[in-house]
Amino acid sequence: MGKVALEGIEFHAYHGVFSEENKLGNRFTVDILVETDFREAMVTDQLKNTVDYGRLYKIAQGHMLVPVKLLEHLAHLMIADIREAYPASTVVEVKIKKHNPPLGGVVNYSVVTVRYPEDYQA
Repeated sequence: MGKVALEGIEFHAYHGVFSEENKLGNRFTVDILVETDFREAMVTDQLKNTVDYGRLYKIAQGHMLVPVKLLEHLAHLMIADIREAYPASTVVEVKIKKHNPPLGGVVNYSVVTVRYPEDYQA
């Protein structure tokens, strides 16, 4: 088993509950972690035997283009697509930071972290 991650992916997007967030947008940072068995990739040097960073980026990018209200929902959507692309993954974690959330005071960012399978158990 091993871990593949993308950290600090930055986007300007329009997610949020408040109407000004949907109009003005905000800066977001996304971190993605995937745990999987990539021993075959270590030996074969073939991308098909591991998690493709480019594909992870495209999944995140695609979801950042479609506004949603809650970061929890956004992380869930990303995890669902990552799990579909990499069904052998044992853990998928998505962390989303919203920079300067409109809360009426100085806040660097709000953060939501969703982790499969822990956050998906009944």
